[in-house]
Amino acid sequence: MDQSDTARQHDDTRMYRRGEAAVFHKTAEQFGGLSNMAGGFPLSVAGVRILTSEALYQACRFPSLPEVQRLIISQASPVSAKMKSKPYRAQTRPGWDGERVAIMRWCLRVKLVQHPKRFGDLLLSTGELPIVEQSRRDPFWGAKVVDDATLIGQNVLGRLLSELRDELRKGGVEGFEW
Repeated sequence: MDQSDTARQHDDTRMYRRGEAAVFHKTAEQFGGLSNMAGGFPLSVAGVRILTSEALYQACRFPSLPEVQRLIISQASPVSAKMKSKPYRAQTRPGWDGERVAIMRWCLRVKLVQHPKRFGDLLLSTGELPIVEQSRRDPFWGAKVVDDATLIGQNVLGRLLSELRDELRKGGVEGFEW
């Protein structure tokens, strides 16, 4: 599947029922560790320590700006990492919109491979339920609240997490390439 196919695969809006989904909004909630904003899952890529998957994702925007990457990954919190990337968004790598889903998939795989017990068990604890990131602003990565029982959005992050959970169930982390 090429990158444009990956983007198209996640371009439809869906409706989710809160009681029939594993929903996360805040990192302290039951499934909050699934969020890119969750701390406690430090990563190492090419010998570089990165405190969160959000910092890794944001740093991937700027492969030709190593000083910006260093600034982003030096942040103690995922929110700070995201905020530090904002002034440089005009310099985001060419083709980012077509590649960002594949890059997020890779970031999540890195998180799983490096935290197979804690992150893997959390993924598996969602059972067969669709995983949904509740978001106030972003219907692409998450789903927005319509009413107390309903969320609507593309929920690409939740769908990638559900896909990762299914792969984990089939073969464990040993078979993962990242």
